[in-house]
Parts: sequence; C-alpha cells; structure tokens
Amino acid sequence: MVLSRLLGLIGGGDGQSPRNWQHLAEPNWPPAIYAIGDIHGCIDQLIDLEAKICADAASYDGECWIVYLGDFLDRGPDSAAVLDRLIDPPPAGIRRICLAGNHEAMALEFFNAPRANAHWLQFGGDTTLASYGIQQSAWSGASARALGDIVRSHIPREHLDFLRDLHLTLSVPGNVFVHAGLRPGIALDQQAESDLLWIRSDFFDAPPTPGLRVVHGHTPGPAVVQAEGRICVDTGAFATGILSAVRLTPDGAINILQSSISLKSGPQG
Repeated sequence: MVLSRLLGLIGGGDGQSPRNWQHLAEPNWPPAIYAIGDIHGCIDQLIDLEAKICADAASYDGECWIVYLGDFLDRGPDSAAVLDRLIDPPPAGIRRICLAGNHEAMALEFFNAPRANAHWLQFGGDTTLASYGIQQSAWSGASARALGDIVRSHIPREHLDFLRDLHLTLSVPGNVFVHAGLRPGIALDQQAESDLLWIRSDFFDAPPTPGLRVVHGHTPGPAVVQAEGRICVDTGAFATGILSAVRLTPDGAINILQSSISLKSGPQG
C-alpha cells in the first residue's frame, strides 16, 4: 500500500513531471529483507554484495526483498553504472525497493536547474557527472543554459525517471527503512522530508520508539551499528571499499553481509 501524501515536489527541468517521492507500507513481511547502505557510486562493491545476497536468499522459500537505503550517487567512481544496475530487472526471486537519499535530492535539484556553482558539485556531484562523461572542464564556468544542454545530452531519461520515482520510506510491521532517520515524536506521514534525508543527532540522541526499529544509512562508520531501536548500515563504501547489508527476518534475527572487492583508485568528491 502506498500512502497518498506527495512530498517535496520540484519541477522537471527537462519538461517532465516533478518528482513524486512517497512512503511505501507493506502489511506483511517477506521471508527476508536485505537492507543495503549508502552505495555512492561503488558499482563493483554493489555487484559483489548483491551476488552474496542472492546466494543467501536462495535458502528461503518465496520472494525476498532488497531495500537500498539511498545515496546511490556521488563520491564513488561509477554512479551512472549504479543507476543502470538498479534500473535493470532484479534477479529471480528478488524484489528491489529503492529509497531516496539526500544525494538524490541534491542531484535532482541540479538536474532541474543546472548551475556551475551548485553546492552539489562540491558534495560529490562532480564525480557523478564524470561517470556520465561530463568532465569538470566542460561545466566549470559554463552558463546555466549551456550546462543545461550538456546535462540533457548526457543524462539518460530513464535515470531521471528512476530518481523521480523513489520511495521516501518503507514500513513493515515493527520496522521503518529510511535514509537518515526519523524526527522523534512525529508521525511517519508528518515527517519533514529534510529530516528523513538529513537528520543525525536529534534522531540518535532521542529514546527509541517502543516497538519500532529504524533501519537507515547516511552516517558512515567503520562497522554496521546495532543500537537500541535502530540499525545503521552505512560503512562508507566510497572511502573504505566495504559496502554492507543487514538481513532481517520476521523472527527478529539479524545477519550482516559485506562486499569483499577492493576499492577502485581515483578522485573522490
């Protein structure tokens, strides 16, 4: 079931509809849910981790879900390839659910109104453009009109459509999957989009909500964090080469899976 509230609408600079990020709620658990932390353009780590997840999921009867917790783009070397992978049909027996992160929000704002001095370009967006073949020499100092022409000629329409149709959260009984976290004391459908995408200390420092576990990324660390009422799955793949996932099952069991592919060398924004 998809909740009806539409959040954070921005106009499409290429003439398409504004983004339509919604909450997704499912009344029943699948046999297993695998939540993958921030990918940040690390395609080799994603391919490796997905292969491990699919091998693990083969032991379950029925469709398993992979939930991607946002921040597919920026900083790592292959953002365009990551979107290609997420857009492709999933392996047999797997359902993909892709959530929005703050980097997707910044990217869409840029694609809607490209500017050579946009903050996103200093926040890892330069590596995303490079993954589409747009080097800094092509956009540095370019006018908004010229940069818009460059973006429209290089960014595939299906990538823009994919980014516009992400989910803000996924809810299953007892759990919410979200990029950054939740504002304490606020109902899910009343949460500010900025909190879902950016919150840190106000979420971490608050007492957990009884009966609710929040599974999130956004705040990188050396290991998956399992704290009371929350799990953080961001292990800074673009810097460490370690992309992590947690496997959750209806019986409450938690398992950690991680990539084991070396990080490509190259510039990081």
